[in-house]
Amino acid sequence: MTTAVALPRAGGSGGRTAVAARARQVTKAYGTGETRVVALDAVDVDIARGQFTAIMGPSGSGKSTLMHCLAGLDSLTSGRIWIGETEISKLKDKQLTRLRRDQVGFIFQAFNLLPTLNALENITLPMDIAGRKPDQQWLDTVVRTVGLGARLKHRPSQLSGGQQQRVAVARALAAQPEIIFGDEPTGNLDSRAGAEVLGFLRRSVDDLGQTIVMVTHDPMAASYADRVLYLADGRIVDDMANPTAELVFERMLQFSGDDPRTPDEHVEARGRTS
Repeated sequence: MTTAVALPRAGGSGGRTAVAARARQVTKAYGTGETRVVALDAVDVDIARGQFTAIMGPSGSGKSTLMHCLAGLDSLTSGRIWIGETEISKLKDKQLTRLRRDQVGFIFQAFNLLPTLNALENITLPMDIAGRKPDQQWLDTVVRTVGLGARLKHRPSQLSGGQQQRVAVARALAAQPEIIFGDEPTGNLDSRAGAEVLGFLRRSVDDLGQTIVMVTHDPMAASYADRVLYLADGRIVDDMANPTAELVFERMLQFSGDDPRTPDEHVEARGRTS
């Protein structure tokens, strides 16, 4: 079992930050007997409020499962999860649905847009359901940053895959939720558009105190985060603060077994590049 604790916010005073989400002894298993597969193995983790956390790991490591459990999208085999002060692992379905609607934003590769609504209506849908009016100035900033100004009246079928992902990103950000979970949120964007969205996510953390948890396989995307958690075989095996693309790539090679350097040599390399 590996325990990851909340870290000071990058560039801050160095004090401990509040925790936006936390997991204690979280286990997720599929199947029984000889066919039982453990996707998460007694994971403990704190997600600091006002930070950008990236989750990485090889295929089958449990990174998406961890995010889905933290977000209340998947049930637990055992353990406990909180968002803020609310233990979501004990909520009934209607309570959990309400909490996700009011406090959580989602960005996934499957855009999950309603085909009968135009782009703007899809962006404001969570707020419409909750009976809240959007902050127009913030909404305008979100739309401008993700480059949707000329496409707001278009329905999903009239948008490219990349444009649909931008709508999904804008929808998650527009309501300014307590925490945003993203599964490869720029995976369907070209490098320039992806960098713009990642930069905006970064600014939403720095300027507005947004909390973001992002699953990614891309070292460059992970470099926008304050912290990178690495999973392997359902456990957190490393916790990197202040990542760079180069350091993330080196660590990925180390865990994949493709890098001939020893762990000590990696530590020395990190010291030279820090």
